[in-house]
Amino acid sequence: AVSLLSYAVGCMLGRYSLDWEGLAYAGGPWRPERYRTFLPEPDNILPICDDDYFDGDITGRLVRWTETVYGGDTLEENLAFLAGALGGKGAPREVLRRYFLTDFYAGHLKTYRNRPIYWLFDSGRKNGFKALIYVHRYRSDLLARLRTGYVHEQQERYRTQLAHIAADLQSASGPERARLMKRQKKLQDQALELRSYEEKIHHLADQNLEIRLDDGIPANYALFADVLAKLK
Repeated sequence: AVSLLSYAVGCMLGRYSLDWEGLAYAGGPWRPERYRTFLPEPDNILPICDDDYFDGDITGRLVRWTETVYGGDTLEENLAFLAGALGGKGAPREVLRRYFLTDFYAGHLKTYRNRPIYWLFDSGRKNGFKALIYVHRYRSDLLARLRTGYVHEQQERYRTQLAHIAADLQSASGPERARLMKRQKKLQDQALELRSYEEKIHHLADQNLEIRLDDGIPANYALFADVLAKLK
């Protein structure tokens, strides 16, 4: 199951394709004709969220990938199988969401011995923002697109959620009020973490950094150390 999920992420980011045997892309000219059945992320940015903030986040994309590969008639059964294989408890989509949020990248770092080909942009322990990119598709404007198209969007979603909770708290009581206040504290912490993270992303985005893969992954990874997940 873990290997299958890794392959699915590869399809989402364009490393693999359902229409091409072996590597579909590992640098050089991009070949869109290799992707017909399932299209990779056009901007090479794949959000990992703890809720349904983005329609095309990694969990939503996995559902579409699974349906594309195995068909809609057995979709729920297949999602349940994957969730069960991971050993998680709860609804299948939530088990898969937690796996991507907490376990996927650690496994990727282990597989590639701290030379990851997918890079995790990570705001910190509160999970205010996470997104994967594929290093071979990196372009110097990626951070600018990440900031305006995803970080700012996530900030707006936190503001909206917090406004709804504040309104609901005016009439809530008992267990419902306690639940809302817990949710409010979590979102406030995430929004605060993301505000600091946005400043770091902004600083790097303005530099239009290029990478040289011939220098090796660690040297290039270090350029973005302030905004990427720490290497083990």
